[in-house]
This record gives sequence, structure tokens and C-alpha cells, in this order.
Amino acid sequence: MLGGCSAEEYDTATPTALLDSIQKAVRDGRPEDLPQFIEIAARDIEFDDGVTEASAIGNVKVKLSDMLFQLGRVSRKLKERFAKDLTKTQTEAERISDRFGFGPMVEKAVTDPFRVLDESRDKLTAEDLGDGTAVLLYEDLPFAGGFVALTETGDGWRVTVPIELVQSNEYWPQTRHEWAVLASLLLGVENSLSMFESELDAENFKTLDQATERVGRLLGESVVVQSVIYASMKGKSDAAAPAAKP
Repeated sequence: MLGGCSAEEYDTATPTALLDSIQKAVRDGRPEDLPQFIEIAARDIEFDDGVTEASAIGNVKVKLSDMLFQLGRVSRKLKERFAKDLTKTQTEAERISDRFGFGPMVEKAVTDPFRVLDESRDKLTAEDLGDGTAVLLYEDLPFAGGFVALTETGDGWRVTVPIELVQSNEYWPQTRHEWAVLASLLLGVENSLSMFESELDAENFKTLDQATERVGRLLGESVVVQSVIYASMKGKSDAAAPAAKP
């Protein structure tokens, strides 16, 4: 079963209902549903291979859903396997960090990656502007400086970013191949998590520190490789306009 396939229905009829549904997906253990709450405006263009930008973005969201599904599986297994380790209080000197020095950060990211979405709900509110958009507020202040907002679509309200800002960013995908690399990056992360899950099932780790060190290395190597490819591709595309047909 693909992680991106969901039969769950959520209420997103209002900005507040959207925020409640995001929290519900996390509490119900369905992180794979989170990408459906994201709206990324696509340009009305078709790339040389016939793929539209909307389709390319949709593929990235499917890969994100699959990756989050796998991350959720790994997180649950880690918490079950190392429940005692997670309740221990360790000093930084006692904690075994991986060779990159990311031990504590990796541990939090893989054992409770969606906790912040649940805990932040009480501090998040939405101010409907009446024009199909809403301001997302965190403790009554614009979330992320107003960079993240809410927008009304034909399928309900969604989380979005100002497309006019991200399109001008040098790292924002502009070509079919750049969107494909992003999808590959997410697939690489999913595969690394799947590899780690197999090792976890084989009981290759005696402690949580050993497990988080291993998954940190696997994820780090995957992300670095894909990031280098993407950066190289962006460097080449700067010299030419994206190949697309309006």
C-alpha cells in the first residue's frame, strides 16, 4: 500500500478547520496525509516532455507523502524498541553523538518528528482576510514573518507560500528536471529510512544512540548526494531559460 494513498476525509472548509485537520492527521498517526494540506501554485506551462508544472508538483507531493509515511513507521518502531532510552535523562557528555555531531538533533527528528505540529496547534490561529486568503498567526504574530499563509481552493483551505516570492528565489525549481530531482531526493530519503527499518527489524542496534547514529548517516549521505546534483543543475540552468511552453 502506498503511503500517499488515503481514504481519510478532513474538514478544511475554513482556515480554523484546516489547522484542526492538520493536528488530527498527526494525532491519528497519518503523517502521509499532511501533503494534501499544501497548495503550491503552478505556472500554466508544459515542459518539453509534455509534463505540466502542475503534474511535476503533484509528483513531488506524492513522494513527500510516501516519505512521511515511512518516517512515521520508523518513528513508531524506534519509540517501541527504545522506550526506556527515551525516558532517560542524559548529559551532553554522556550522550553518544554521531560523527557529524548531529546525534541529539537526529534523535528528535526520527523519534518524534511530528510532535511540533501537534503542540503548536494551541498557539496557531488564522485571520480570514475575506478575499480567499488568511494570515497564519503564531501567538498573535505572523507565522514565519508572513511567509507562510493560507489560501482557499476548490477543495478547501490549504497552507501555501507567496508564489511571487519563491519564484524569484534562485533555488526554487523552474524546470521539469529540477522538480524531478526534488522528487528523487524525497525518494532517496524514503529508501534510506526503509534500509534503516530493515536493520532495526534485524535488531542490529543495542541502544538508541547507535540507531540514531546509523539513520543520521544514511539520511545525511542521501541528502548530500541529491543536493549536489540539484545545485549543479541549478548552476547550469542559470545560463538558460527553462524549457517550457505556455
